[in-house]
Amino acid sequence: MAAATATNDRLWQNIRAEAQRVCESDPVFSKSLADAVLAHDSFAAALADLIGRRLGGNAAGQARFTAFSIDAFRGAPELIEAAGRDLQAIVLRDPAVAGLLPPLLHFKGYVALQAWRVSHRLWRHDQRDAALLFQNEAANVLQVSIHPAASIGSSVYLDHATGIVIGANVLIGDDVTILQNVSIGRGSELPTRSPRIGCGVFIGAGATILGDIRIGDFARIGADTVVTSDVPGGCTAVGNPARLTNCPAPASAA
Repeated sequence: MAAATATNDRLWQNIRAEAQRVCESDPVFSKSLADAVLAHDSFAAALADLIGRRLGGNAAGQARFTAFSIDAFRGAPELIEAAGRDLQAIVLRDPAVAGLLPPLLHFKGYVALQAWRVSHRLWRHDQRDAALLFQNEAANVLQVSIHPAASIGSSVYLDHATGIVIGANVLIGDDVTILQNVSIGRGSELPTRSPRIGCGVFIGAGATILGDIRIGDFARIGADTVVTSDVPGGCTAVGNPARLTNCPAPASAA
């Protein structure tokens, strides 16, 4: 825990340093940066304020979402650790991103994911109405709907993010990248169960993943692919219905 806290402290100092440099070079943008970053004494405080600003709509709404987020971050510091890893994952995976500030302030997939982390904690603590309020507002404002009962790892990147739907009880591992217009949820079979997405998986734009299936570690799901059966680790799934390609030798031999 101490190591994670130190890492987030360094991350926060790097974010503040970026903000200071931008303020010095761009006076027009300096006021909004001061309010969003420099006015806060921690990454948790800045992130809670960001969630409030994006989901709240008006002053009362902003205060309500910010308060829920602050309480969640205080009660579960691991949420801030995950938020830090999510932010760094964007910088590592997106060649168009040159620093920490752009994804923090402007990538709606990032704030939608952090709002989901708060809603998931609320759900697990039987604050179901508040949790669903977070989901509803993120869907309305950010076009990202993640059910509070889903489970998502860290270092996750929702790229572009518009139109992402993740249903109840979906399991998503670490280091996953999900592009726009992706749907992951239960199928029509009985009993209805949700997909389980492994670590390091890439899910292309427009993909649909449904039912009681497993997507193995480091699999790739192509754009517009419809997946209703298991995808072994390391394989690529393409088409509708999905067919497997580029599987590692042991998987193809099986």
